[in-house]
Amino acid sequence: MQVFSLQGRLCSTAEIRRIANEASDKYFLLYLKPQIRWVHFAEERMVQVLDYTNGVMTYADRFRLNDGDEQPVPSPVIDYQQGALRDDFDFGSAILCRTDAVRQAVSGMTADYQYAGWYDLRLRLSRLGGLVHIPELLYYEQEEDLRKSGEKLFDYVNPSNRAVQIEMEQCVTDHLKAVGGYLTPYQYKPIDRFFAEETAVTASVIIPCKNRVRTIRDAVMSALSQEVKAPYIYNVIVVDDNSTDGTADIIRELADKDKRLVYIAQDKTWHAIGGNWNMALEHPLCGRYAVQLDSDDTYFDKTTVQRFIDCFEQEHCAMVVGSYQLTDIDGHPLPPGKIDHAEWTEENGRNNALRINGLGAPRGFLAPLLRSIHFPTTKYGEDYAVGLRLTREYKLSRIWDVVYNCRRWDDNSDANCDIEAMNRNNLYKDRLRTWELQARIYLNSQH
Repeated sequence: MQVFSLQGRLCSTAEIRRIANEASDKYFLLYLKPQIRWVHFAEERMVQVLDYTNGVMTYADRFRLNDGDEQPVPSPVIDYQQGALRDDFDFGSAILCRTDAVRQAVSGMTADYQYAGWYDLRLRLSRLGGLVHIPELLYYEQEEDLRKSGEKLFDYVNPSNRAVQIEMEQCVTDHLKAVGGYLTPYQYKPIDRFFAEETAVTASVIIPCKNRVRTIRDAVMSALSQEVKAPYIYNVIVVDDNSTDGTADIIRELADKDKRLVYIAQDKTWHAIGGNWNMALEHPLCGRYAVQLDSDDTYFDKTTVQRFIDCFEQEHCAMVVGSYQLTDIDGHPLPPGKIDHAEWTEENGRNNALRINGLGAPRGFLAPLLRSIHFPTTKYGEDYAVGLRLTREYKLSRIWDVVYNCRRWDDNSDANCDIEAMNRNNLYKDRLRTWELQARIYLNSQH
């Protein structure tokens, strides 16, 4: 069987065309890393599955070898689905492709990408047939990136990767047009009735928390220190989800000192972050604008809430997303520094949102509108789910200056996820994208 190699997932269209021209067997193996070592009869197994399913591509779970480790570590991947549109989707490093399907996909390529050749190919292949995951450990690969999961999260928004992101955005935009999921720019539903709804205060800072005794005081004090101009009024709503470490004691202490702080103690049922947000949104003292603050983060300065109010009032939008900087627990900046999600444009941001794994932070929402949707009751991806839903039909606006400190420390939920947690999170976000893509395809079909 023929074997072709790519130097990682970033490659040119010219390289993909070369492989398609040189491939002569029914199937060929594509290596995204060198030094693949196969389990016995594994290549035969990949061919079997591709034959059984009549798919266009198959990939498998693998072992990873880390320098210094005595034993290889199982490293499974996840199933491909319609919404698996992330350009960093992990297929592993050994992929079996059907040659005729690759040639058909390549024949439709019109752009000459420097970086997005592989991404363009696999999106086109997904339109021709199945991308089949074999949940069996079939080979060994050498692990090259030994960073913690939290250190890899922001690679896609690192300014040094901007040229790559531009190409990837063009690929996914073309794909959405091909499958009927592309949203025409600047076409939004009316929103005035949500702005007209009466609220007790203008804006509420929403802080959901659970067992954050080390950081909750910093977060709440940062929120209470905001300076808001008259006639605007703001408050802070903290929703504690049954903390057992003393977090609730700190919240009660601060609430006794400042009546702007609204304390909500959850009951013993399942809520997670999404459910805690819903409880805050339904509180009679929730403002017209609900502005996010995570329980281990702080605002950049005293103007953040006012800047959100100004943006909502001026832009008349459903959602506002700011920019932030990464810091350590003591507030010292960390690389890559400012995260502003420069890939967002008003023209194409809501299409490109199906490619990336988040929309940025901090987030502010038009609360009366959000109450007609609500957050999913989950502890991961709830904000992304709501962002996708809102941008399907409503306008999102941006604050490009830093207004938020995202503090990275050992107890962050995504600071150092193991492979099972990373796969679970990625599978859920891919599912969110699948549902959203299906909703957008249906929406377009009705026009």
